[in-house]
Amino acid sequence: MIEGRDDAGVDERVEIWIERKEGGVWAVGRAVNPQLRTSDEPRHDDYLFEGYELQDALDAANEALEDDVSVSEEDGDQMRQAPFRRSEVLGPLERWFFGRR
Repeated sequence: MIEGRDDAGVDERVEIWIERKEGGVWAVGRAVNPQLRTSDEPRHDDYLFEGYELQDALDAANEALEDDVSVSEEDGDQMRQAPFRRSEVLGPLERWFFGRR
């Protein structure tokens, strides 16, 4: 999640996520101000990437994250956001798949 200001100076929140969809597809989503929506469900046009390779999803997510962080920095925000890592995506997936806690 990246918090900043839009072009008009109004507070704005950008959320970027990686999810595993039906059929073994990895997806990367990006939503602006999702907290203001009437539904928590992502919209079709929120998705930046869908594919079968986790590394491609990580690359797409980190590229989007870097773009948004760069814009926030240009606006004077000094916040840093760590990139998405393979281990943080695979850990929860493996626990779910193998039933481990």
